Amino acid sequence: MSIAVGEIYEGVITGITKFGAFVKIDEKTTGLVHISEVADTYVKEISDFLQVGDEVKVKVLNVADNGKVGLSIKKAVPTPKPQPQTQESRNDRFENKLAEFMKDSTEKLTQLKRHQEGRRR
Repeated sequence: MSIAVGEIYEGVITGITKFGAFVKIDEKTTGLVHISEVADTYVKEISDFLQVGDEVKVKVLNVADNGKVGLSIKKAVPTPKPQPQTQESRNDRFENKLAEFMKDSTEKLTQLKRHQEGRRR
């Protein structure tokens, strides 16, 4: 099988190191998923995300002249775009935060007044 940059393939994790994971795409091709290409979040330990034998989808980032293949797991899975918020939902969120602030503020003022009245006696 010919490996093409930009294509997505199914592979199996064959090894894990501190800096990445090796993925076997076919009988002749094994590539490296660098630790920065494992997930969209910070990855401290690859073993928290991947195990040897796991089947994963990978996107080919590059193929070097010496045959080394750079892969990405996080780019192989499309990330859903966040839905734009409507003005109404922003207003609702603001009003909820304002109501919560007013409630907290009223409680704190009440406590302060009780404390000051107690000192006057």
